[in-house]
Amino acid sequence: MTIALGDTLKKPSYPRRRISSSLILSGPDRRERGIALVAVLWVTVLLTIIVSSFAYSVRTHVQSTGSQVSRAQAAALADAGVHRALYELLKPATDGARWKAQGQQNAFELGAGKVVVKIVNESAFIDLNYASENLLLSLFTSVGLDAGEAQAMVDAIEDWRDADDLPRLSGAERDQYQAAGLKQVPANQNFRTVDELKSVLGMTPDLFAHVSGALTVYTKSTGIDASVAVRQVLLALPNVKAEEVDAYLAVRQDELAAGQVPTPFPAAAGFTGGATSMVYNLRSEAVLPDGSFFVREAVVRLTGDTKRPFDFLDWREARP
Repeated sequence: MTIALGDTLKKPSYPRRRISSSLILSGPDRRERGIALVAVLWVTVLLTIIVSSFAYSVRTHVQSTGSQVSRAQAAALADAGVHRALYELLKPATDGARWKAQGQQNAFELGAGKVVVKIVNESAFIDLNYASENLLLSLFTSVGLDAGEAQAMVDAIEDWRDADDLPRLSGAERDQYQAAGLKQVPANQNFRTVDELKSVLGMTPDLFAHVSGALTVYTKSTGIDASVAVRQVLLALPNVKAEEVDAYLAVRQDELAAGQVPTPFPAAAGFTGGATSMVYNLRSEAVLPDGSFFVREAVVRLTGDTKRPFDFLDWREARP
């Protein structure tokens, strides 16, 4: 072919191919983008879980902290109740407004909380170290033990607190404890606390729960003062019936409310402990508006010394 001068050279043309979007996202690129999308979704879910868990943890921590703060406030109020009771006990006996140590409830408000305090002389309880054998036997039979079981328990108690290693007929000394596989052995001295009774051979948690509320280790008295004794102690007196005890308590309550000296309880004859002790049981219950509560129980001895007017013998959180 002859090309004349001046003719323009034309670029050969080829048919255009349309590239579809499916081709663009096909192959490795499309798979990579799908994997990336799934990864983003998983990261989003994971972050959501982490944030939700953190929010729940914070909320739980705040609630727990709030509960601890309320409990601490209730404990402080209960402790204040104990010290208020001490203040009342140290007032002159001639002060008509002085709180009585006869088990009555004394209520007052402090801040947003309510405090109820009861004071009772420790002679209202049976002394674990000095009580007569008959009184201890009657205590154990009053909570359901038969005569033989009660005698074994009393013998074991006396073996615990006596100075020798010779077991009583139904009692237990070192050999019997070791034969039972117990590490604890008799102390051969007086009980220091009522809780120590848990270590005596034959004592069970259930039995302890039934008798511990009637016991003390602070009066050094062989008997009780029925004019202030709690119901459980009066029920422990030999040959007494529950109806008699309840009737007496109703009369005693009326007499105390009227400022009268309580009538003696006939069934307590022979089990009186002499003069009222200078040791008192103080029980203070504090309740906040949100329902938080705390119970403090203390045992205190009045010394008569102006420089040190009292000594704490026990200080514990008590059951409501």
